[in-house]
Amino acid sequence: MSTGSFDLSLIDLTLPLEQGLTKLFTRRGEEIGINAKVATVFPSNKGADFQCNGALASAKALKSSPRDIAQKWIDQFSEEERSLFSKLEIAGPGFINISVSNELLATRSSLALKDERLLCSLSTQPKKVYIDFGGYNVAKQLHIGHLRSTVIGETLRRIYKFLGENIIGDAHLGDWGTQMGMLIEAVKEEQPNLPYFDDLFSGDYPTESPITLEDMNRLYPQASARSKEDPNVRAKASEATAKLQAGHAGYTALWRHFVNLSIQEVKRDIAPFDVHFDLWWGESDAQAEIGPMVEALIEQGFAEKSDGALIVPLQNDKGDDMVPLMLRKSDGGATYHTSDLATISMRMQESADEMLYVVDARQEMHFKQVFQAAKKVGIVKPETHLEHVKFGTINGEDGRPFKTRSGGTVKLREVVNMALEAASTRLNEGEMQSQTLKEADEATRASIAEMVAVAAIKFGDLSNHRTSDYILRLEDFCSFEGKTGPYLLYAAVRIKSILAKASDKGLQAGDIKLRGDADRALALELSKFPSVLMQVRAKNTPHLLCEYLFNVSQSFSSFYQACNIVREEDPAQQGAWLSLVSLCLSTLELGLDLLGIKVPDRM
Repeated sequence: MSTGSFDLSLIDLTLPLEQGLTKLFTRRGEEIGINAKVATVFPSNKGADFQCNGALASAKALKSSPRDIAQKWIDQFSEEERSLFSKLEIAGPGFINISVSNELLATRSSLALKDERLLCSLSTQPKKVYIDFGGYNVAKQLHIGHLRSTVIGETLRRIYKFLGENIIGDAHLGDWGTQMGMLIEAVKEEQPNLPYFDDLFSGDYPTESPITLEDMNRLYPQASARSKEDPNVRAKASEATAKLQAGHAGYTALWRHFVNLSIQEVKRDIAPFDVHFDLWWGESDAQAEIGPMVEALIEQGFAEKSDGALIVPLQNDKGDDMVPLMLRKSDGGATYHTSDLATISMRMQESADEMLYVVDARQEMHFKQVFQAAKKVGIVKPETHLEHVKFGTINGEDGRPFKTRSGGTVKLREVVNMALEAASTRLNEGEMQSQTLKEADEATRASIAEMVAVAAIKFGDLSNHRTSDYILRLEDFCSFEGKTGPYLLYAAVRIKSILAKASDKGLQAGDIKLRGDADRALALELSKFPSVLMQVRAKNTPHLLCEYLFNVSQSFSSFYQACNIVREEDPAQQGAWLSLVSLCLSTLELGLDLLGIKVPDRM
């Protein structure tokens, strides 16, 4: 591949372009007294590729006008360094507008094409990051409310891992609450002679569950409804829960069956989304930590009695009083606060650097209390990063949380089925019926329909800022037009087809060189990929990657309309454009993979 007409030592192209330019501007700025902190180069949309505003920020310290400082700054660049730019000029009160040369973009594109990571660097100091997502409860079927935590959490897990962090995904099951007692009592009522309920039983409990997954999905809703209506049923459930949490052998053995059945069902429901957890810990795993932790907090004077309960008084970072964290209820029971605090303690014992909790925004106060308490009592180090990666709700057309027509909760698998039906309908429409799809067998068509459905759901969710609510419109999400997952799949498959046809015609890829506005614009857009991933990692905002991939597909469409590869008479330019097209495909495929979206070979 061509290395352009400049010395590669002038700029580090293994960094995102703005970082490489920032290093260069910092070196030249220091020569005239400009502080490195203000020498940042950032993308611009004002008639240039990039911009630097450091001259304005330096005016007071250097006792000179921003335009004069900017001119001196530019004058520091050598003739060789100027070959990096097509524009390096002063605008307005002292901004420096920067556009890089075609040679620089071509060189950067060539390097990216040869690198399977597309010049995305690995963390030089990997951090151990726990990401707590999913939020699944034992004995309860997954519903639409679990979608956002699942897809946002999985996308962040993939991006952190790709960037070299030691990321640990934890499903952190809700497996220790009153629903366990409800289910124990429901099984006891139907099968009272099981050994789990015989306090005199001393043998080994059965390895096979006495109930099936279908039984559990039938029994729990019934038990929950009865518990709400009948105080006696509710009291029995509470008593069973207390016995379980106290270590009742039979109840514990039965509970393990419930957990295993639930994990089995969760794995089935999230399988279409290609989600992976490193840990399947639950609230129960923190129980052994709770007692010693609470006793230590009492001894250290952090915990105090209040109306029979045990609390930790809290203040926010401004010194204002907060709602205290409750360690123990007045009846002696632990709380979700206690369990989460104990879990943080366990993760710190495993040398955690960061902990992310991908949980509904409605739990914001809970996490503020837990995090503040963890800092106050010294469970975490001052540098430990705790973050509630909060998200909004999925709503129906009425603007309220999405429900079935009868007002019930929509199961997660029902969302997948609805998307699959919508995707199949779109794929079977006349204008979407490509010849290759018409010729595909039924299994292939079904596989493609599932990829389109999953892309529609995931992109439809992730393309919204995670803190925003959005309306679930699956027919719109399954459209092959506009900012949708299927549109991006179609764009990637179209590029595959272009490359295949070029290969059939004997066209060869070659050194990348840029000739006009369209190929330059595409190369510039492709150069932003590493920077976008770093922004997602810094802000935990996957929508930035979605926006970027859509922009890439749009840039490719403009490029393809302006640059006719097959009709191009210059073989070298043909080869250059084919290489640029290959880089575009690699960027789309890698970006979509980080979103957990698979690209079919044909559509």
